[in-house]
Amino acid sequence: MKIGKPYQVAGVWYYPSDDQGYDEVGFASWYGDQFHGAPTANGEIFDMGNVGAAHKTLPLPSYVEVTALDTGRTILVRVNDRGPFVTSRIIDLSRRAAQLLGTEKLGVARVRVRRVYPLEADKLELRWGRRAAARPYASQVELAVLRQRFAARPAGPVAPPRVAAAVPDEAVPVGGLFIQVTAVSSRPKAEEIAELVAGRVEPVGSLWRVRMGPYKSDAEATSALAQVQSYGYQDARLVRIASDGKTMEGSSPR
Repeated sequence: MKIGKPYQVAGVWYYPSDDQGYDEVGFASWYGDQFHGAPTANGEIFDMGNVGAAHKTLPLPSYVEVTALDTGRTILVRVNDRGPFVTSRIIDLSRRAAQLLGTEKLGVARVRVRRVYPLEADKLELRWGRRAAARPYASQVELAVLRQRFAARPAGPVAPPRVAAAVPDEAVPVGGLFIQVTAVSSRPKAEEIAELVAGRVEPVGSLWRVRMGPYKSDAEATSALAQVQSYGYQDARLVRIASDGKTMEGSSPR
């Protein structure tokens, strides 16, 4: 096991440490084709078909339990690489690990990552890239607590100002049925939420609003709203936006 020296990526410094009680909630992503066959940070060869993961600061190798906050499914993975170098993400799973967790199709998912110290038999399986023994699902009580932790987590460092890019008018939805997820004072926080729900961020005075849509039907929008509220955004609501950009009164069912 190696901890490693501090390192810098894209102007950001990372400080590896032997954090034996590491237990965080955040976003997980996964990586595959573009890194398949390349060396990992500890000199192994990355195989997207093996069960593995990348972490910014944990020792290489180390072992973590990853729990999907949407389902409670939990897997054991071996950390042998560095990344992901995105503020809002706390772990990058191999494609196989994402498949086992049930998050491959989501791309980015809410998770809990907890450092653990598994049996030697599980370590051996993971060294060969195979899945370890099945872990129990998190209970609904545990998931409720973890989702509260996720909703209350800090937004992270403020991102530098971005230059607005010109977008063709026809690419910007201006009317229809939308979900207004939330409005927050931090742009980085709004972007994290938008990444989770596949929405977009809009400036509203001193706030940043997250919206999803437009939707083709009330049924489609209502289904998406239920999913968003299950993420902990209970104040999310449906809104109808006229073609002039104004919210239509009396047509925003909860």
